[in-house]
Amino acid sequence: MPTDAERACFEAGIKFGSLYHQFAGTPVSPDSAESLGQAMEEAIENQPHCVDVTVDVRTDRIADELAAQSADYTELTGRFLDVEMRIQYAGVTVRTAMEMEDDYPLMKLLTVEE
Repeated sequence: MPTDAERACFEAGIKFGSLYHQFAGTPVSPDSAESLGQAMEEAIENQPHCVDVTVDVRTDRIADELAAQSADYTELTGRFLDVEMRIQYAGVTVRTAMEMEDDYPLMKLLTVEE
């Protein structure tokens, strides 16, 4: 049987998979970034065991990409996101983050507290 800590970590992974794959490809611009980030937070916070989600849609990175193209928007990818989540399961609190590491959006455990 999995421990409560393992289960909490699993729940965090489910939330990240849902967040990333549900919203990847969404059209985004610097003007829509804040509302998109808020929608992402609210959607994931609906899931069981999710206590808190913070999504920072990096408008600086979006603006840099848009400067090199003619369109007014681009597609959301992990390189435009910094995400933190707090998951609680049976007395265990897991803190996680997603941020760019080199050219890959890495999702990682920060702490597991029992």
